[in-house]
Amino acid sequence: MAIRALIFDFDGTLADTEAAVLQSWQETFAGHGAELPLDVWRTVIGTQHTAATMFALLREHVADLDPETVRSAFRARVRELLAADGPRAGVLGYLDEAATQGLALGVASSSSATWVRGQLDRLGLADRFTTVETGDRHPAKPSPDTYLAALHALAVAADEALAFEDSPHGVTAAKAAGLTTIAVPNPITAPLDFGKADLVLPSFTATSLGELLTRFG
Repeated sequence: MAIRALIFDFDGTLADTEAAVLQSWQETFAGHGAELPLDVWRTVIGTQHTAATMFALLREHVADLDPETVRSAFRARVRELLAADGPRAGVLGYLDEAATQGLALGVASSSSATWVRGQLDRLGLADRFTTVETGDRHPAKPSPDTYLAALHALAVAADEALAFEDSPHGVTAAKAAGLTTIAVPNPITAPLDFGKADLVLPSFTATSLGELLTRFG
């Protein structure tokens, strides 16, 4: 079956937002005299449980924690860290080649629509994607629902699309939706287990989209 569509995770895949989010949480913990355990962080990458898990850990160190104050400062710091960042290296080449090939494009993310669409606007990528399916509209990963919704919106079958992910939870979601899944870990997720992926690439620059279409199409 020919490939007709590409579906991308957002955080850590299209853009390395996870580095900024992690740094902001690390600074938040340090500001309260605590340290964020990376092993705990990695268990929630690609899910909707990050904030809840971080606040639960913080409360172990800070009895009178004000979540709204912490959340506001955390978000401001993330925006500051991301201000000058663009898409991950090689992403624009993939999107340009997809347009040349006439492939439909979608996003499947566990994050909220406000966050993902806002970041896509900041990156100048919003018009590239036909659909953006998010974790505030569907059960988040590792549930396959965001991917299933993207397939439905793009009007393609699972064997007519490729998924791109940066986390094991994301790979689990895409595979559960029946998609051929390429993992492109970022520096934070690179040490994790991507055994369920159909292919693991060190970066988007390592292999062209054309090569992937030949291999999987």
